[in-house]
Amino acid sequence: MSTDFQTARVALGARLRELRSEAGLNGKGVAEALGWQRSKVSRLETGKQTPTVSDLMEWSWAVGRPDAATELRGRLVGLESQYRSWRRQLAGGHRARQELAVTVTTSTRLIRGVEVSRIPGLFQTADYARHTFEANAEFRGIPRDIEAAVRARLRRQEALYEAGRFFRFVVWEAALYVLTCPREVMAAQLDRLAGLIGLDTVEISVPPLGAQLRRAPGHGFWIYDRRRVIVETINTEMWLDDEENVALYERAWDLMAEAAVRGPQARRLIGRARASLDSTEQLRPT
Repeated sequence: MSTDFQTARVALGARLRELRSEAGLNGKGVAEALGWQRSKVSRLETGKQTPTVSDLMEWSWAVGRPDAATELRGRLVGLESQYRSWRRQLAGGHRARQELAVTVTTSTRLIRGVEVSRIPGLFQTADYARHTFEANAEFRGIPRDIEAAVRARLRRQEALYEAGRFFRFVVWEAALYVLTCPREVMAAQLDRLAGLIGLDTVEISVPPLGAQLRRAPGHGFWIYDRRRVIVETINTEMWLDDEENVALYERAWDLMAEAAVRGPQARRLIGRARASLDSTEQLRPT
């Protein structure tokens, strides 16, 4: 998906170059007119740098096409609405993004998700969520509004108990063993996960580590109804709402789900992971 982002940025750069050429200007001329470094003009035209709205406004005036500003702005909005950097989203901490998650969840009837290395946020205990936010804040060097973020995450979970909503999640067995928190916190988290099995609004499927898969799990993603997919990478969160991408992720979800166990079998796998915490603790050096 990063390739899609880069392709779109290159296309925007090509449009900037086209407008410059139509005006009979070279890169040096545009740079001088705007008081920019020549290297900035080159990076924008080759798609190596994402322009700001101000950059696009200034460019349209420099090439004598102020009427093109609306078009250029629209291209940028389309780019940024799909690919949202964590640096921008979390600049003030986690709370704002968690509040957005509450809004997106309440406007959705069916959420399908795949997680391969962590427990889904909708199922997290307060302690597990707290450790998740603290680790991310340290990693990214962002403000630590931890308790506000935890409260928002737990408020989002109220949707689990609302009639007419459905949450179908595939949690790879490996995620049950990833320790990003103390063992006692993980133990309580696994108890919570097992306890959700049987709730009529929730389906938790677990593909065993030894299951035959038609497609290896690559990364987690969430599908909101059939209108949007949200995918997280280390530096970007992608909101994909075109039919092609939604259909692609639906196929990926189906392939993971077909290898999963549910109900009592899923609860047994969770219980096995829970028991391993005690046995691993016994093996730790004193």
